[in-house]
Amino acid sequence: MRLNVAIQMDPIEAIHIKGDSTFALALEAQSRGHRLYYYLPRELSLKYGRAFGLLRTLSVRDEEGNHFTAGEPRSTDLSEMEVVLMRQDPPFDMAYITATHILEHCHPATLVVNNPAQVRNAPEKLFVTRFPELMPATLISSDPIEIRSFRTRHKDIILKPLFGNGGAGVFRLKEDDENLGALLEQFTQLYREPIVVQAYLPEVRQGDKRIILVEGEPVGAINRVPPPGEARSNMHVGGRPEPSALTDRDRELCAAIGPELKARGLVFVGIDVIGGFLTEINVTSPTGIREVKRFGGADIAALVWDAIEERKAAQKS
Repeated sequence: MRLNVAIQMDPIEAIHIKGDSTFALALEAQSRGHRLYYYLPRELSLKYGRAFGLLRTLSVRDEEGNHFTAGEPRSTDLSEMEVVLMRQDPPFDMAYITATHILEHCHPATLVVNNPAQVRNAPEKLFVTRFPELMPATLISSDPIEIRSFRTRHKDIILKPLFGNGGAGVFRLKEDDENLGALLEQFTQLYREPIVVQAYLPEVRQGDKRIILVEGEPVGAINRVPPPGEARSNMHVGGRPEPSALTDRDRELCAAIGPELKARGLVFVGIDVIGGFLTEINVTSPTGIREVKRFGGADIAALVWDAIEERKAAQKS
């Protein structure tokens, strides 16, 4: 099976290939003989009811500083592609949502991974609330009375923007912290959306585990340990990745959510687990592929492409 594959992603010249999951997926696709193309999210257009991208041919190399060659851009109907990988980073804003609407005009004949309608319907901090029994105590609200009441009950809390990413705008407030009022004022000025408020999980000091699922099945994990003096474990803010095995509790969480992920066409998903609690389900542009393999785990890029090729074969049968 040889496929035409377009990758919708942020500028490829700016990525750090050592830890970039999109690059790992591109390398694996190329090794299988698939033809690669690349375009930026802002180069996606809806023209006469059809999805177009400003595509460049792409070849990739696992060489830092010399990792790609791209051809000249050409406006291309995405129906000419068999697969589109929607891999730009959040934030999950109206531009992101608009892109999912446009890509629906070529999906599923052109297989978009992940399913664009389901990406739109599954924001990471909202989709996870469909599984409240698996989560820490959580409130999503703009109401300061509700937020203060939640804090009174749980004392030590985390505040974060509903559509934030990479650890940006995440605050821990201990019981005696006097900054809640000021933070609510700041959140109100910066965001129109409600705030996510969660009970602080002290187990985060031992790490925030990223588990990767392919077609609803867990295939690998890494642990992200926050640096000293930091409540956030995101690698963007200095979190340290380390190898991690799947526990019985991890498998229990994955078994609970896996069938729903697969049914929605969410082929490649990353979930975040702290102290045995599910905190986020990441469907937009999950990461962790290269770290898992570097620590001796599964070749997740290969597993993702096995799943994509199986879906394409099923379409043709």
